[in-house]
Amino acid sequence: MSKLIEIEVAYALPWKQVLQSLKVPFGTTAEQAVLLSNICEIFPDINLLNNELGIFGKLIKPDTILHDHDRVEIYRPLTVDPKEKRRRRAEISTTLGKNK
Repeated sequence: MSKLIEIEVAYALPWKQVLQSLKVPFGTTAEQAVLLSNICEIFPDINLLNNELGIFGKLIKPDTILHDHDRVEIYRPLTVDPKEKRRRRAEISTTLGKNK
């Protein structure tokens, strides 16, 4: 019997977050953990070809072998480039500042 490790799989939308705790065999990959968690049934928009994965905020490849207490995070694709978003916010705050 192979050793089991405890891991978590997390996915979040602005209005709903899910964190699944699992015990999986040592040697399980991040992608396998996502599939075992059944989180794709809760969020059918998850596509492992498009969504990137990470462990505690660090991007990983789907074939990364997990370790005890890892938290696999499923990241949503960006809808706006973060630099563009900051630029827009700066423009708005500058415009608002002129109107005072």
